[in-house]
Amino acid sequence: MKRVIIIGATSGIGRALATLYVAEGWAAGITGRRKVLLDELSEQLGGNVLARVMDVADTTGARRLFDELVASMGGVDLVIISAGTGYLDPFIPWETEMETVQTNVTGFASIAHAAFEMFRRQGYGHLAGISSIAAVRGGPAPAYNASKAFVSRYLEGLRCVASSRNLPIYVTDILPGFVDTAMAKGEGLFWIASPERAARDIFNAIGKKKRRVWITGRWRFVALLLQFMPERLYTVLVCGKKKNTRQD
Repeated sequence: MKRVIIIGATSGIGRALATLYVAEGWAAGITGRRKVLLDELSEQLGGNVLARVMDVADTTGARRLFDELVASMGGVDLVIISAGTGYLDPFIPWETEMETVQTNVTGFASIAHAAFEMFRRQGYGHLAGISSIAAVRGGPAPAYNASKAFVSRYLEGLRCVASSRNLPIYVTDILPGFVDTAMAKGEGLFWIASPERAARDIFNAIGKKKRRVWITGRWRFVALLLQFMPERLYTVLVCGKKKNTRQD
């Protein structure tokens, strides 16, 4: 039986992935910050599931819990890092910017590194991380966009290391567009995929050992357009220009 660990499985894409992998006959290790939701999902999924409460922002504790989960499962074939956060606030308070960086950058890197080292010792494995189309350029949620760029570049770097050492470790960068989750914020959203549709596309891409996948596929063309769009036009279309209405 194949084994997967999903970091951040209590909601959104992570929850849909956990449900799908178990339905496909995989043994699953699932983690999340919210114990109530984690227990609920564990009960829903039934057998062949191990759950651990984990906050990736606590890097020392998260890495220890990750290693314990791997040991309890007797090794792992696939690790998917879905944990992440982000805020859309025109006043970009430092508290939420800092939380975003601690979760999406430091927290992500700590688990991605732990998984890669585990796969290196094990002799095989597949690591996948949830980035975002926001990784392409900066935007109105500065820390979020920058953090997702970090996720994509860190995964690319690990893939580079695996290639240079001729290690049988696969690395997949997953870049969703709009998915109907709590992370999809703002007005005028389009091409919104359900978490279940996103999970199925991710499952298929990982099965094909793809290096990079856009969810859904049409977002690849949007990303290309955004990447080469002149900054003046990008600022008008994506960032907008709104009157400051803050009252101090």
